[in-house]
Amino acid sequence: MKQIDRFHEVLKTRKPIIAMAHLLPLPGSPLYDPGLGIDGIRDAVLRDVEALQHGGVDAIMFGNEGDRPYLTRATPESLSAMTSIVAQVRPEVEVPFGVNYLWDPVASVAIAHATGAKFVREVFTGVYDSDMGLWAPDAAGAARLRASLKETTLLFYNVNAEFASPMGNRSDASRAESAVFSSLADAVCVSGPMTGQTVDTSVLQEVKAVLPDVPVIANTGVRLDNVEQILKIADGVVIGTSLKVDGNTWNPVDPDRARRFMDKVRDVRGGE
Repeated sequence: MKQIDRFHEVLKTRKPIIAMAHLLPLPGSPLYDPGLGIDGIRDAVLRDVEALQHGGVDAIMFGNEGDRPYLTRATPESLSAMTSIVAQVRPEVEVPFGVNYLWDPVASVAIAHATGAKFVREVFTGVYDSDMGLWAPDAAGAARLRASLKETTLLFYNVNAEFASPMGNRSDASRAESAVFSSLADAVCVSGPMTGQTVDTSVLQEVKAVLPDVPVIANTGVRLDNVEQILKIADGVVIGTSLKVDGNTWNPVDPDRARRFMDKVRDVRGGE
């Protein structure tokens, strides 16, 4: 089965909209609120899940966006907390869901296995000059863990990482093609320079041109006013900031924004 066909099978639609359910800061991170605790984090993300599903999104991805400054290796306390929260919320999730522990691909695969997530998004390949220091993800470790667990979780490779610049001079399209050939990416994500910032559509086109049978996902900066243009190129999108109250990444999901966005998407997709 081609990767694009498997992608459609798991996400249950063409051109899927994958909406972010951002977790508040977890134990161990500087902004964690002990008064809120695990139960409070769970309740907040559950409200976002309910708002997103009411708005009609196709899939949900849980991410520990609140854990600034981000780690490149998960800590025991944050890994166990995120796993527990996603597992508790899972019975209320009615659409396919994925996970993303920023920025640890092996931890993300482990959370997916424990919670039943259908996909993982992460930076798996490359070496980066990043806000977190010198960053060298472990694609081999993540892929081998998935294999040893006998999982079929899809791995979405973010090939131009946010908050970072790649070392070397390969183009985004070249790195994307290599991620599929040498590192077994099931899909490729193309990002802007930071969370909420628009992806460069010319880069999106270049990546799609070299990967016609592999899902290419617009990973950041998708909004009501550009989703039609982006979906002409991309096989799906990840969206977070644009669906939040006032378009602020750190606010809760705005149900009206989610509904209006999905109304537009259905028009773009021809009523699907």
